[in-house]
Amino acid sequence: MIAFPNAKINLGLYITEKRLDGFHNIETIFYPIYTLCDILEIIPAEHNHEPIAFSQSGLLVGGNPQDNLCVKAYHLLAKHTTLPKVAMHLHKQIPMGAGLGGGSADGAFALKMCNDLAENPLSLPELESLALELGSDCPFFLKNIPCLGKGRGEILEPIDIKLNGYLMLVNPGVHVNTGRAYAKCTPRSTPFDLNNLESHYPVTWKELIANDFENIVFPQYPVIADIKDKLYQLGAVYAGMSGSGSTVFGLFIDEPSIPQEFTGYYNSIHEM
Repeated sequence: MIAFPNAKINLGLYITEKRLDGFHNIETIFYPIYTLCDILEIIPAEHNHEPIAFSQSGLLVGGNPQDNLCVKAYHLLAKHTTLPKVAMHLHKQIPMGAGLGGGSADGAFALKMCNDLAENPLSLPELESLALELGSDCPFFLKNIPCLGKGRGEILEPIDIKLNGYLMLVNPGVHVNTGRAYAKCTPRSTPFDLNNLESHYPVTWKELIANDFENIVFPQYPVIADIKDKLYQLGAVYAGMSGSGSTVFGLFIDEPSIPQEFTGYYNSIHEM
């Protein structure tokens, strides 16, 4: 069984409230990028000594493999239904700690795939509840269509919005600590109803929507702000940071060229 966990970007992101549980409520549009993905294979392996044999390749993932969200998804699901022993291999292509949701996508896809192997598969609402235990972005990847996200990001409403043209993603390799970024934020009411975004042309989005994390991250990491400015100089009709960064995306009508300034950064262009 092979799947392709994909990336996402955020079209606007507002931090609206500090919650009593320590998390924050947000409002954002999650938009999937199907052309940028990891590769995840899970197969039954009854002769394993352990319940799960996990391996990985591609981009280097630091830390203990047992902390990988794919492994955590297996063990979390195994508390609720009977799973076979499995061998799992993850090939990483989505940059990590980049605001693109790669780890969350891996965990959510692993949850779905393991559920398909379960003796008594859980329902989608049950999976969504478990996905939120893995991470705030994980429930989105169970739907994996453009959605307006509220709450921690788990209150999802499909939204009729489609990007056209070309999308350039640029990541300078800076790791932004999401928890610290949230700690520095000042919650505010949403100045624009994101549910109406599809009724406005992308060329107007610059004046309509924002990512609240930019005010926190840009002063700390001017290189990220410089990337956004450069994307507008290249002709982007809209540019913004995804999540808490550090990836910045630009939406173009015509296919752009990657400038010399971005040499050494992770960059990719996707036809939408």
